[in-house]
Amino acid sequence: MNCIFCEMDNYILENELAYAIFDKFPVNKGHMLFIPKRHVKDFFEITKEEREAIFNLVDEGKKLLDEKYNPGGYNVGVNCGQVSGQTVMHVHVHLIPRYIGDTNCPKGGVRGVIPNMMKY
Repeated sequence: MNCIFCEMDNYILENELAYAIFDKFPVNKGHMLFIPKRHVKDFFEITKEEREAIFNLVDEGKKLLDEKYNPGGYNVGVNCGQVSGQTVMHVHVHLIPRYIGDTNCPKGGVRGVIPNMMKY
């Protein structure tokens, strides 16, 4: 099995069950990914311990990004399955820093995954 996330070793943050990297195709400066070390395709298939390990790193990542880039906000998201936009079939949680002016109108946030549903 070839999996880009299983072959990585240049972690920014790490604990026993998960690690964090900067996204190679960032949406914004500082965009990070949080990935379980065990190869699992779907977020809903990870263990409670893996979920906790991932979100402990999300907290550490936010602290790191707050200090380094001082964003005005964040989006946190997970794509589950191809229909949702998942392209690497190994669970990964996105932490995307948001900056004032990075979009004309951020209202609706993650609802923008279906563009015509963003504004309500």
